[in-house]
Amino acid sequence: MKKPLKVTLEKLSEEPYASIICYPRPSKAELKVRLTELQKLGVKTLEFNGEKEVFNIPVLGKGCVGIVILAYINGEKAALKARRVDAGRSRMQREAEMLKKANSVRVGPRLLGASKNFLLMQFIDGDLLPKWLEKRKGKRQVRKVLHEILEQCWRLDEAGLDHGQLSHAPKHIIIDQNDEPSIVDFETASVNRKPSNITSICQFLFIGGVVAEKVSEKLGRKDKQAIINALKNYKNDKTRENFERTLMACGL
Repeated sequence: MKKPLKVTLEKLSEEPYASIICYPRPSKAELKVRLTELQKLGVKTLEFNGEKEVFNIPVLGKGCVGIVILAYINGEKAALKARRVDAGRSRMQREAEMLKKANSVRVGPRLLGASKNFLLMQFIDGDLLPKWLEKRKGKRQVRKVLHEILEQCWRLDEAGLDHGQLSHAPKHIIIDQNDEPSIVDFETASVNRKPSNITSICQFLFIGGVVAEKVSEKLGRKDKQAIINALKNYKNDKTRENFERTLMACGL
């Protein structure tokens, strides 16, 4: 991984940084607007660091909607999501509203600010779930983290907020240095469809796929049909009792 590079707001008008914050097609007009937005959000410095690359420069993340960069607000680290110029949406405010809704039930990185082109969030310093599972060996530790992930999904279901990407979530759960999990990336979240966070995350963690295999290696094989039956009951009647029966079927 390349050495982190800190760049002040004044230097963001230079290349290749201008092309990163206006990815993938910068223009003078767009750059001016975005620099003004960053100033209003209180961003003083960006740090180009991470496992992904844009124009040969390291960043925290790169997706269909935005580029995630490490930012500094009053000397504190934050995660800055910059809307891609070619994104299929014109504003970041809706994602900010979804994250704020998640925050109201103690889920997701804390929302710090938003503008048309940027989302500013708490920086979660940790590992994505698949990488974390490779590092940890203790059953108790793994069980505790997975239990908390399901509790967060229960709270999202209760709040009527569907994350939308938890059935395949290798990049949507980060475990910090204290083994505390955070569900991230609410860009496709919605309050207008029936929430299926519990059913989706259980599919991902316990029923099918590479991560489910890793979980079974850590916790032992579970009765998949028992989990599926518990999920069917929960889906029909989202009570706390049915949720706890699902936890039991998953061995949590």
